[in-house]
Amino acid sequence: MKKLLTGDEAIARGAYEAGVTHASAYPGTPSTEILENIAKYDEIYAEWAPNEKVAMESAAGASMAGARSMASMKHVGVNVAADPLMTFATMRVNGGSVIVSADEPGMFSSQNEQDNRNFAKMGKIPMFEPADSQDCLDMMKEAFEVSEEYGAVVMMRMVTRVCHSKSLVEIGERKEVPNRTWEKDLARFVCVPANARVNRVNMEGRTRRLEEYTEKTRFNYAEMGDGKIGVIASGPSYYYAKEVFGKDASYLKLGFTYPLPKEMIKAFCDKVETVYIVEEDDPYIEEFVKTLGIECHGKDTFPPYGEMTPDVLRKSLTGEVLSSIEYAKEKIVKRPPTFCAGCPHRGLFYRLGKRKDVMITGDIGCYTLAFSAPYNAMDAAICMGASISMGHGAQKTFNREGIKKKVVTVLGDSTFFHTGVNSLMNTVYNNSNTINVILDNRITGMTGHQQNPGTGYNVKGEEAAMINIEELVKAIGIKHVKVVNPNNLAEVDAAFDEFWDLDEPSVIITRWPCVLKKFSNADLEEFPELFTTKNVVDPEKCIGCKACQKTGCPALIFDKDVKKVHINRADCVGCDVCTQVCPVKAIVKEEK
Repeated sequence: MKKLLTGDEAIARGAYEAGVTHASAYPGTPSTEILENIAKYDEIYAEWAPNEKVAMESAAGASMAGARSMASMKHVGVNVAADPLMTFATMRVNGGSVIVSADEPGMFSSQNEQDNRNFAKMGKIPMFEPADSQDCLDMMKEAFEVSEEYGAVVMMRMVTRVCHSKSLVEIGERKEVPNRTWEKDLARFVCVPANARVNRVNMEGRTRRLEEYTEKTRFNYAEMGDGKIGVIASGPSYYYAKEVFGKDASYLKLGFTYPLPKEMIKAFCDKVETVYIVEEDDPYIEEFVKTLGIECHGKDTFPPYGEMTPDVLRKSLTGEVLSSIEYAKEKIVKRPPTFCAGCPHRGLFYRLGKRKDVMITGDIGCYTLAFSAPYNAMDAAICMGASISMGHGAQKTFNREGIKKKVVTVLGDSTFFHTGVNSLMNTVYNNSNTINVILDNRITGMTGHQQNPGTGYNVKGEEAAMINIEELVKAIGIKHVKVVNPNNLAEVDAAFDEFWDLDEPSVIITRWPCVLKKFSNADLEEFPELFTTKNVVDPEKCIGCKACQKTGCPALIFDKDVKKVHINRADCVGCDVCTQVCPVKAIVKEEK
């Protein structure tokens, strides 16, 4: 049977057909849909972990116990998972284990563009690079065979275009793989230095055996043309290159890329006059080819960053740009991303952005949008959980230098569970005096509403323990805690005023559900009036001052002809932030 699947869906299907029984992940674009689809299979235990390190460790433990297991994450998540991964990679696995790294050339929703093929090289981790959805399914099944045959955790290196593009896939049946027996083996599973040194030697032997595998695997193959131009490519770059170089060129498609097939590459290059290496991000393959003494063109011809799409390759090779529809660019209205109408983050940032002598350290989530107008309420953002740690370091510096500047840190509920808990412990332990804001919108918002330890449900929609953030921060040692409704601007101001001059750390929890989420019973019980009303503008009172629009709500529309604001009823959810901002009380509740 054939189905049209995205790469993420095909990875999930491949895991199912391979007999996987344990899957753990943390959501992050473009990897999120992998676990969401795996969770649909009753035969597989699936879980959202608090972070990628925990997901990797969960998969490692399941593998040790004998199950076929996997962990999936976006590329920056592998940084978080690297601690267990780099050691687990030296061990001889029991049940087959795969880590899926969804890289993002072009940085559509990511803070950097790292190439995680370097992790495979550094950790000597066998690695596959699928080019389409069929590759995803086939390679996933093969990855578990390789994992168990060679005793290694295997990396599946995806990229955004493969994750989210659809292609036809031949699907098969599930292979039921009995769990391997767990046997106590201290030398194998306890990585103290004495055992680690032996593992290191064994890993070299494993890599030599994999060098034989890479020469014969069906996922590395050549397609010979007229011999003038030879292209070596991996992942979707293979298809991009074929579109540009055409059918006369020769191609070496590399689908298994650690270790790389030395003899196959040499044989291919001997048959062509000019060699091009087409790969996204780092010159991973190019550098290897050059160590073989082979002249080739790679990053001297193509950009060292971004996607290697056909238009990029064509322009790099010939300067040619294909014709497209002409339009008046100056007439296109810029539409930067913004908070949704009714987003509970808007009220908080509207008030926080007006504070003076403040540095605001932010984090990764929807709320990162607060860095720009009209809020201008975020001064730094690096990675998940960093807001609290950065803020602590900045506040200590200001205090030491006698600079009167308050640091406010901001992060979301899922991000707090991810790595913010440790950061807050550091703040308490080292006696900082930052104000730390946790935006509890009761869901993992930016990646599409995945459950987390604070929502009360697991990935399969089953009821789960709900971590109480207020009690958790108190247990860590925070004495000053306020839970506020972020839509109530007076509450927001009062909380900041109360904590502003404290010489101890404090936490403000803004608690209001994401406007887009499917409200749970707990939401409806806690917030019975949730979005049951709408607001309207009284045109007789409106003076066209646009003060309400400074809240950034997209439901508020200024009519240039009459110089007044009106509210798009379809967007308004009655959060009331605008009613509190209007200086002439022109915004009121809609009559029922």
